[in-house]
Amino acid sequence: MSAKTTITSLVLASAISSALATIAFAAPLTKAEGAAAVAAHKEKCFGVALKGQNDCAAGAGTSCQGTSTVDFQGNSWKFVRGGTCTSIELPNGKHGSLTAL
Repeated sequence: MSAKTTITSLVLASAISSALATIAFAAPLTKAEGAAAVAAHKEKCFGVALKGQNDCAAGAGTSCQGTSTVDFQGNSWKFVRGGTCTSIELPNGKHGSLTAL
């Protein structure tokens, strides 16, 4: 097997592995995950997640966790430490919100 074939095979295997990990991550939070976050005194904070890093609620046409399409998407939320959401400053001059923006 040539070096080019080996490298191509490794790149392909890596791409497939990344795609599978993304699919597995983009599932809705389970009740247990949500309960654990609430027990840890976390709150849902809308508009603070970076693209693809939301915990849920990314709007119509999305499956949930990890599906936000832009940074600071107003209808997606991320769990943050309780009591800190509205003090998180966003680049657009707004703050995180306890309700969808």
